[in-house]
Amino acid sequence: MRKSAKSLLALALAGAMVLSTAACGSSSTTSETTEAPAAESAEAGKVLNIWCWNDEFQSRFNDYYPGVKEVAEDKSTTTLEDGTTVKWTINPNENNNYQNKLDEALLGQADAAADDKIDIFLIEADYALKYVNSDYTMNVADLGLTEEDMAGQYQYTKDIVTDDNGAIKGTTWQATPGLFAYRRSIAKDVLGTDDPEKVQEALSDWDKFNDVAEQAHEKGYKMLSGYDDSYRTFSNNVSAPWVEGTTVKVDENIMNWVEQTKEFTDNGYNNKSSLWDDQWAADQGPKGKVFGFFYSTWGINFTLLGNSLETPEDEGGKAEVGNGIFGDYAVCEGPQSYYWGGTWICAATGTDNADLVKDVMYQLTCNADIDKQITLDTQDYTNNMQAMEEIAADPDFGSDFLGGQNHVALFAEAAKKIDMSNAGAYDQGCNEKFQAAFKDYFDGNISIDDAKANFETAIKETYPELTEVVWPD
Repeated sequence: MRKSAKSLLALALAGAMVLSTAACGSSSTTSETTEAPAAESAEAGKVLNIWCWNDEFQSRFNDYYPGVKEVAEDKSTTTLEDGTTVKWTINPNENNNYQNKLDEALLGQADAAADDKIDIFLIEADYALKYVNSDYTMNVADLGLTEEDMAGQYQYTKDIVTDDNGAIKGTTWQATPGLFAYRRSIAKDVLGTDDPEKVQEALSDWDKFNDVAEQAHEKGYKMLSGYDDSYRTFSNNVSAPWVEGTTVKVDENIMNWVEQTKEFTDNGYNNKSSLWDDQWAADQGPKGKVFGFFYSTWGINFTLLGNSLETPEDEGGKAEVGNGIFGDYAVCEGPQSYYWGGTWICAATGTDNADLVKDVMYQLTCNADIDKQITLDTQDYTNNMQAMEEIAADPDFGSDFLGGQNHVALFAEAAKKIDMSNAGAYDQGCNEKFQAAFKDYFDGNISIDDAKANFETAIKETYPELTEVVWPD
């Protein structure tokens, strides 16, 4: 017997409510789903309701979607040339706030007035399957977005939002391959060169990476800022999904991260920071003495650049003179390929603006000219292989922040190597609970067996349907 759409999301909501996250959230899902209904042929609505957790997509829409006529001073609405009002509902991610409010609204979607219905909502990779495997997201084919339209997109960006029945339930303007961003001045001091190709030779596998960490320590530097910096590079290269049936299987590569992080912590190769904390941010700035950071596309151009600036007045990359660090970063591939993050556009079932939603998806994620312009203007990496290859081959393109380096060329190669075959519905919960469980072990406060036990307890509390945890030999 198939469950109703409302009961499916109610199950997902129940899972979401027990999972509190700072940035992204994931929740248990049911594998039982029904086909999303085709768009209704009713008259188009006068309000396009878009839900998201920050203003990133809002800025991309306002700056690049054709037909934008006017943006309200407080940015709460955007008016299109055809008279449609785009209403923005932005709920921050902290403590699972965005998902909780979105879930509540989606549960009332069927009974909402036409111009109050959610038309578009944004999701992140780590919890994508919660919404993809529900009736509250529409198959993009039912909107009229074709395989041919999306042929230029990176395959992994489609795989992440493909449901159990093979339907694509979202689309994105971003691709987010990761690289290793390093300080040129520190690389020169430690390795005698800041050339990206030569630095890559020195960091091309984990054994070499660890050797450089020792060399950096001897020179008075940290190789990484904290415990979490290398985690996604390891977790993106596992041999199997986190969960099989009701069993959590800890991959050997996850334990390789534990081994490396314990060694780095004990030997003083890191500053014992955590992602997003003050120490981690300060380590990226002018006074930082950290060799480098694992970052994806958005992280380099926004977070790393912002953290590297000396004063708030320097925001926006206007600090070529005065802070001594602008231009002192470069990027290389690092020991392994990986990806981090990304935002997907989903059409909410019940939208009364199906044609407009389809056009938003097409223009912002399938239009090569628009995608290329986004990258040229913002240096964000967009989800169009042709456009990115053109920029990668452009000898005149480069990032001032990265000392003139054409980082898009490296991202273009890294993006081809991303493999999402081991992604699963429990990824975010497992990853976050695992990292949290081992921090006391890294600091020497508990044994590794205690850390394992703490993870087992946390994951079973988060996902009661998971019955056991298996560790590698």
